[in-house]
Amino acid sequence: MALSPAEARTAAAAGCPVDHEAIARAASGGSQASGDPHHGYEPFDLKDPFPAYAQLRRDEPVMYDERIGYWVVTRYDDVKSTFENWETFSSENAQAPVRERGPQATKIMKDGGFTAYSGLSARIPPEHTRIRAIAQRAFTPRRFKALEPTIRENTRKALEKMLANPERTGDFFAQVAYDIPTITILTLLGVDTSRVPTYKRWSDSRAAMTWGDLDDEQQVPHAHNLVEYWQECISLVTAAHAEGGNSFIADLVTAQGDGAEISDHEIASLAYSLLFAGHETTTTLIANCIRVLLSHREQWEQLVADPSGIAGAVDEVLRFSGSIVAWRRKALKDTEIGGVAIPQGANILLVMGSANRDENVFENPDAFDITRADARNHLSFGFGIHYCLGNMLAKLQAKIALEETLAAVPSLHLADDADIDFRENLSFRVPLSVPVTWEA
Repeated sequence: MALSPAEARTAAAAGCPVDHEAIARAASGGSQASGDPHHGYEPFDLKDPFPAYAQLRRDEPVMYDERIGYWVVTRYDDVKSTFENWETFSSENAQAPVRERGPQATKIMKDGGFTAYSGLSARIPPEHTRIRAIAQRAFTPRRFKALEPTIRENTRKALEKMLANPERTGDFFAQVAYDIPTITILTLLGVDTSRVPTYKRWSDSRAAMTWGDLDDEQQVPHAHNLVEYWQECISLVTAAHAEGGNSFIADLVTAQGDGAEISDHEIASLAYSLLFAGHETTTTLIANCIRVLLSHREQWEQLVADPSGIAGAVDEVLRFSGSIVAWRRKALKDTEIGGVAIPQGANILLVMGSANRDENVFENPDAFDITRADARNHLSFGFGIHYCLGNMLAKLQAKIALEETLAAVPSLHLADDADIDFRENLSFRVPLSVPVTWEA
C-alpha cells in the first residue's frame, strides 16, 4: 500500500522498517529526477561532499535520509532559521551518538561512572542560558589575549621543528596544527600541557563514538577512553576546589563559591566539552587554512606580500572549508522547514558546509576568495543562542598560525603527490594529513 507524505514522514521519524525509497519519494512529492534517492550524498564520506551538497540544494533541500534517520537540510536560509528557532528545534540531540552504543560499550561506560553531559551545545534554556552566562564571564577576550604570546611561541617552535628536516618535507597537520590548539586549551583550563597525546587520544574517541559509524566491537576501546576522559574532568574540578589557580575551571569554582548557580557536575561537563571542542576544530581550521591557501597559490602569495588580509582569509576558509560541516537538532512539534512538513520528534541534520556555498547567498560560492566581502556571514560557528563560545579564540589561533607560517616559510607548497583524505565522520571534516614541501 502506498504511503501518503504524512505517513511517510511519521514512519521515517520513528525509524519504521518500511520501504525507505517509498518514504523518500512520498516525503519529497515523488521528485527523484537524478534516479539517486540521496542525490549523491554520503553522510560519512567527507573527502569532497560539495558536489552532493549542491545537488541536494537544487533537487531536494530538505531530504529524509533513512540511512541515518535524519532530515538533511542544505540551504542557507533554512539552516540559519532552524538554528535561530531554538523553541521549535531543540539542541538536545547535538551530542547524542549517531550510532547507538552497543551493549559492551554501554556496560563499560556505566561501570566506569560515565555521566558526562554536554557543556553547552546540547543544553536547552533555561539551563543553557544559566550555564552559558556563567561560563562567558570566565571565557573572556582578556583571557584569550593573555594566551597570545604562548600561542605564537608554540607556533614558532613547531614550525622550526618541522623546517629542520633536511629533506624539506613535512606534514603540517601532524607537525604544526595538531598540538598548538591542544596546548592552548590545556593551558586555559589549567591542565598539564605535557599530556597532549593523552587528551588527543580521548578526543579522537569522543569524535568516533559520537559522530562516527562504528559497530559494537569497534566502540569498545573508545568506551574505555571516554571513561578515563570523564574521570579526568571530575578530578580537575576536585583539584580546583582544593588548590584554586588561574584557569577557566578555577574561575568557575570561584564563581560557584561566590553564589553562581553551577554544580560541580556542570563544571566537569564544561571541561569535558571544551577539552574536545577547544582544540579539535581549531586544529582542523589551522590545517585547512594552509591546505586551502596553498591550493590557491596566487592568494597565498597575496598574503605573503600583504599579511593584513589574514583575518579575512580565515573567515573565507571557514566559509569555503569549515571544520564542522553539519550539526544536529530535534523537532519539538510538528513543523516545517523550507516548506517541507517535519513531524514532532524528527532528527534534523543542518549542513552548514552546504549553506556556506549557497549560490542564493554567496556569489560564485565554489570559488575561494580571501577578499570576499561577506565571508563572515558563514554559519560554521552556528547561529543563535548556541553560537560557538570559543569562536574568537579559534580565529585568533588560526590568524597567528598563518602570520608565523607566512613569515617563516613563504616558499611552502603542498607536496606534488598530495591526495588528502578526510576522516569518515558525520560532522567533522578533518584532513588526515597536509603534506608540504619548501625551498631551501
